[in-house]
Amino acid sequence: MAEGYRKRQYEKHFKSKLSDADSENSETQLWLDFALACGYITEIKKQKLQYKSEEIGKLVNYMMKNPNKFGL
Repeated sequence: MAEGYRKRQYEKHFKSKLSDADSENSETQLWLDFALACGYITEIKKQKLQYKSEEIGKLVNYMMKNPNKFGL
């Protein structure tokens, strides 16, 4: 996200970097499933982290849909 924000004068670049961040966030959610399955975290911890990840995803998607609110 930082890379995209630094280059925010270029809307397509900004959205591209945000899309990358959204993909990484989705991958994080998958790793939470693996961490739970392997016993590295509890179900409660997974749920807390999953919730935070979902909130981050909402924010990233908002930024992609509203780039003009971020200096573009």
